[in-house]
Amino acid sequence: MKNRKERERRAAALAYRKGDYAPRVIAKGEGETAEAIINLAREAGVYVHESPELVGMLMHLDLDRHIPPELYAAVAELLAWLYWLEQGMPRAESPGTDR
Repeated sequence: MKNRKERERRAAALAYRKGDYAPRVIAKGEGETAEAIINLAREAGVYVHESPELVGMLMHLDLDRHIPPELYAAVAELLAWLYWLEQGMPRAESPGTDR
């Protein structure tokens, strides 16, 4: 039987390819699926950012669909933050990450 924390854990993954007009939801899930998404991201060296509000919105989207315009600002802010991190802030000091 799944414990409460495992049932509540949710994750969504986004991808953005050159030429796309917006990022796409490439994975999403709850419980064990969420843990697998998070573990795969960590193993691949991808930042894991915890934002329950954003994940909640992404969970309503279909897989392999672009995010809607209503989420552009939130996702753009996250992507800008990640770009800033990659340009110089050491990973160990990265705020808002669960690594």
